[in-house]
Amino acid sequence: MKSFLLLTLWLPLVVYAQKKTPKMYDLLVGGYGSSISVYRFYPETGKLAYLSESDSIKNPSYLCVDKDSRFVYAVSEKDSDSEVMAYSLAPKTGQLTFVNKQPVKGAAACYISIDEDRKNIFVANYLSGSISVLPLKEDGSVLPPSQLIQGKGRSVNKERQEAPHAHTAFLSPDEKYLLYTDLGTDKIHSYRYKDGQQQPLIPVSVTNVKPGSGPRHLDFSPDKKHVYVVQELTGEVVVFDYDDGKLKEVQTVSMLAPGFKGVVGAADIHVSADGKYVYASNRGDVNNIVVYAIAPETGLLTFVERKPTMGKAPRNFVIDPTGNFILVANQDSNSIFVFRRDKASGQIREIASYVQVNKPTCLKFAAAQTPK
Repeated sequence: MKSFLLLTLWLPLVVYAQKKTPKMYDLLVGGYGSSISVYRFYPETGKLAYLSESDSIKNPSYLCVDKDSRFVYAVSEKDSDSEVMAYSLAPKTGQLTFVNKQPVKGAAACYISIDEDRKNIFVANYLSGSISVLPLKEDGSVLPPSQLIQGKGRSVNKERQEAPHAHTAFLSPDEKYLLYTDLGTDKIHSYRYKDGQQQPLIPVSVTNVKPGSGPRHLDFSPDKKHVYVVQELTGEVVVFDYDDGKLKEVQTVSMLAPGFKGVVGAADIHVSADGKYVYASNRGDVNNIVVYAIAPETGLLTFVERKPTMGKAPRNFVIDPTGNFILVANQDSNSIFVFRRDKASGQIREIASYVQVNKPTCLKFAAAQTPK
């Protein structure tokens, strides 16, 4: 009986300790510089603490992390002969160790993503207007490209749309399809993804958007019924119904305040994990994040607020794994601001912390462990 009483007293303490011990995360920061920075993120406070930097890499402007947080892949963005760099990530220290690199056979690589089984990575090459597929080995190293998809055409903006400019390569949540946006031709391409094949991407459909709008980044709703695309050149968010790799446009909303006149440069877009809100960033003379509420049945958007990012050129941002914070990379003011987020209203609240980082352009989270 005494042992039973001790056990009943001890078990609630264990459960309480488990609840009170937050998960740890590392924030990986890419940008226009010479290394990838790693910060420990504390989800109970929103604070960031510097951990380490990678070895030298030119312009690691976009990153991706495998699902187990074992490997990090970065583009090395160059006007010609861009590369992909592979690193292993130490979960306790945040140390990045170089594994290998491969040319992507494209110019100005600006986006990279990875499939869940760590079979392939997908790279969007802005200047060459192409998508590169690079297989991965079991040890995390990158093999030479197995497939190269070359975009064609142009659109109406003579300065920005004189040629194809691929800007994202995004797998659907079920990983049956890959969507890529072409800012230069005002098109969104859909490909069937079959990872067992030498050339795993098979064309399915092409969706045209408004001429001169410049589709840049996208995200899916958690229920996989809708896709949200941010249009860089016009500062708009477009809502699409999504079904089996195909898109149907159902709504376009402006990110701009009524009567706004100035330079726009819409950049990034994310859907909250609960599927209730969409967030989209705008650069140029705007420098804010626009928040929209999502109608549960239709996926249509209703404006909530515009929140200044406390810096210039919020090229990239991320919602933290708890959903309580939004971290914003202000490229032209060399800063990352951490804002509190109200899950119920979707609104962006007060600043929790900030750090100075050279030209940050990409923020990614990885699971971490606390050193014993």
